[in-house]
Formats: sequence, C-alpha cells, structure tokens
Amino acid sequence: MPLPYLATEEELQAYPGTKPSSPAEAQLALRLASGAIRNRTKQIVSFVANDTVTLTGGERVLKLPQRPLFVDDDHPLTVVEIIDGSGLELPAVEGRDFIRQGSELHRGEAWPTSRLMGWPRSWPMGIWADQVRVTYSHGHQVIPDDIVGVCLDLASATISNPNRLRSETAGATSVVHTVETFGTGSLTSDHEKLLKAYLRSVMSVAPS
Repeated sequence: MPLPYLATEEELQAYPGTKPSSPAEAQLALRLASGAIRNRTKQIVSFVANDTVTLTGGERVLKLPQRPLFVDDDHPLTVVEIIDGSGLELPAVEGRDFIRQGSELHRGEAWPTSRLMGWPRSWPMGIWADQVRVTYSHGHQVIPDDIVGVCLDLASATISNPNRLRSETAGATSVVHTVETFGTGSLTSDHEKLLKAYLRSVMSVAPS
C-alpha cells in the first residue's frame, strides 16, 4: 500500500510559489518530495500501526528502526526473542525483561543483578538474543510542521522548474533559478538542517 504524502494537495495549493496545474501534477510533486525526505531520514515519518520487524540482537540495547515509538492499549509493543537453532521463541515482558527508553529497548546492566538481565535464560545476562521480533507502532499521526514545510518547498521547486533549467527566457522576461530550486526533489542545506533531528543512521540498527 502506498505511503501517504507528507503534505496535502490543499497545502500545496496554498503554499507561496508556482501552483500545480492539475491534481496529477500536485500528486507527483508531493510524491517525489515525500520520497526525498524519507530517503534522507531513513524514516517513514507518517504513522504505521502494528508493524513487525525482525532485528539482530546480541547487545544490551535494541534500537527500533522507526521513530517515534507509539504504545497504547490499541497499539501494544510485542517483543519475542528467537533462539537460533532451537525453534524456541520467548516473549520479553516490559518492566521485567527490558525497559523502554524512547525508541530503545534496554536490558539490565550486568551489575547489580536484577530481573532485567535475561534470567532465567542461558545466554549472557543483560544481552538480547541473536534475533528479536518486534511488533510496534511508529511515526507521527500529525506530520510535524517542519517536515510539511520541507515537503511543500521541494514540491513547489519541482513544479516551478521541472526541466532543471538554470535560466529561462520568455519574451522580454528572463528568470535565473537559484541553486535551491535547481533540480527536481533536491534537498538544500536549509532542508538538511530542518531534517537533522529526524535522521537515523543506517548503522544505528541491524535488520536481520
């Protein structure tokens, strides 16, 4: 199922600059802009309910790939440790086997001893199993304003300069495009600064 755009057609119509000439043009520009943002941040950004992913464990901290983590009665966090070669699957219980800190799931320290350290399992205390299957909900139910702004700015640039021209001349009118609007879906340094808070390093998690 296609992901929703990170801004709406109505917002693009209201955004200062060149207006889309048709719904199809608006949708394409928003799709390209949303894709550029997701590619840069490595985040889906929009809300996804009950997503299941299998991650590589073996450390004390398990980092969930998508942020922010969302948990309530309708969107529980389910964590299952998978024991390699045995076919055994062991549910991990929050507050007993791990604690949640933001979008990270922490096992206990090796000292002092506590129930957060893998008891009664056979692998080293405080370490996740080699593979961990997590079902969780993540993302923003309301897209943050700064991401909406970047999406609209990228979409507007795509519409105003689809041919990636440095300059255009129509009769006696000549327009020189700035670097910021040169290139469909190109993030500028200002966009990068706005998106910095949402970035996830490719090395921050290790999907199986």
